[in-house]
Amino acid sequence: MSGLLDKQRTIAGAQFNRWLVPPAALAIHLCIGMAYGFSVFWLPMTKLVGQSSTECSSHSWMTNLFSSQCDWTVPQVSITFTLFIFMLGVAAAFWGGWMERVGPRKSGFIAAICWGGGMALGGVGVMTHQLWLVWLGCGVLGGIGQGLGYITPVSTLIKWFPDRRGMATGLAIMGYGGGAMIGAPVAVALMSHFGGGVSAQGVALTLITMGAIYFVIMTIGAFGFRVAPAGWMPTGFKPTPTQSKAMITDGHVHLSKAWRTPQFWLIWGVLCLNVSAGIGVIGMASPMLQDIFGPLLVGVTSDATLTAAQKAGIVAAAAGLVGLISLFNSVGRLFWASVSDWIGRKNTYFTFFILGTALYLLMPTLGHMGAAGLFVLVVCVILSMYGGGFATVPAYLADIFGTQMVGAIHGRLLTAWSVAGIIGPVLISNLRQAQLDAGVPKNLVYDNTLYILAGLLILGFFLNLMIKPVDAKHFMTPDELAAEQALTEKASHKAADAGSAARGSFGMTGILAWLAVGIPFLIGVWIAIGKASALFMH
Repeated sequence: MSGLLDKQRTIAGAQFNRWLVPPAALAIHLCIGMAYGFSVFWLPMTKLVGQSSTECSSHSWMTNLFSSQCDWTVPQVSITFTLFIFMLGVAAAFWGGWMERVGPRKSGFIAAICWGGGMALGGVGVMTHQLWLVWLGCGVLGGIGQGLGYITPVSTLIKWFPDRRGMATGLAIMGYGGGAMIGAPVAVALMSHFGGGVSAQGVALTLITMGAIYFVIMTIGAFGFRVAPAGWMPTGFKPTPTQSKAMITDGHVHLSKAWRTPQFWLIWGVLCLNVSAGIGVIGMASPMLQDIFGPLLVGVTSDATLTAAQKAGIVAAAAGLVGLISLFNSVGRLFWASVSDWIGRKNTYFTFFILGTALYLLMPTLGHMGAAGLFVLVVCVILSMYGGGFATVPAYLADIFGTQMVGAIHGRLLTAWSVAGIIGPVLISNLRQAQLDAGVPKNLVYDNTLYILAGLLILGFFLNLMIKPVDAKHFMTPDELAAEQALTEKASHKAADAGSAARGSFGMTGILAWLAVGIPFLIGVWIAIGKASALFMH
């Protein structure tokens, strides 16, 4: 098996086609993107024992961690998501350089083991009702799989698509945003099939089954990767004068130097602030819509007495917004990353910060006006830019630091996501609760919060303004670059040289590969649109 995973076995031959790489990347990202859909497990996981909370409330935190007699709480089980994001950043930061050396096949396969195995181990934790095992399996081991799976395709795609760096990474990272659109409905259906409702067996078998399915799909994706030989260029591609100057470098900066430059930390701050603002909206979108508009969502006046059916309609409308958010979070990754190929990465982030600030400042006014439709549209645009920020940043890094170590540098940068995953939700929840405690009406508690989020984007604008090209003194010398390439790109009997590699036709293999990832993604889009229709039924 180790021989099959070696990087030299993945160097592309003459008949390979570069458009076979994005489906492999999508296969992995559509699986690990289920992290966004894990909330479907939270409520079922709090009803597995049936022991009343009053009898268990006196137990210490540590006792509940190992107890099999008390139901878990939503805050306890949702720590799993926090562990996802934290371990994603840690794994990407620590093993990004290793991934560059061993190649995408080996790192993708290990990601499959960690993500699929982590879900299965979490299922065992549910079956035995051991919360620590759920955290260890789904959170820690699964989070490592998240980190490795997230960064695995980036460097490979950027080297295959020097002419369309943004679009290439957007295609892959779009899958991460869309994974929940597919995975969440599947999880709900499996829990019903295995458990007939809420049961430990239903949740546990669902986690184990999905872990096995994800392992198989991610393994197929990992074995679908091929690496471009050093110096490979698409047929007919020549960097234009615009591409060879300004913010796009011709040199390569080593990871050991890149993270010590001001540019790295400025981009780190840019990503952190963009994510902090966006993840705050994701976390509060459903309650925010209900608190601000309430009965208006079902076409009645705000002071009306609601029937049970109308209350259910409000909840359905809020769930519809969540579906739209998943859709725009996913599609925005491809859209904005592709736009960045035309206007540049720096200008794309300027768009995020200028347009985002204006929209955040507009949202309270729309709430006061009762303009629910415009409010929803604004939220969707904001979340498209949230996803777009993730998809654009790998190409931004490649422009600034070169492509040789971009996967490792991207891994180190993703610690910004870990930090933002804490800042955004904590800031939002604490501000909301403080204003409720102060007696602020529910429909007004989000105003100051949205203004603060706009302030984060203004700060991000100035950080982005400060980003300049890296000083040439940081570039690797030709000898250093050759030595680094020797570590990562050994010769292979299967490899073709840069001039003849990957000149094959798209063919039936390409069609089948794209159908394999495209059909599930489109089914997820259809489901998300179906949920969103509840927003427009009144």
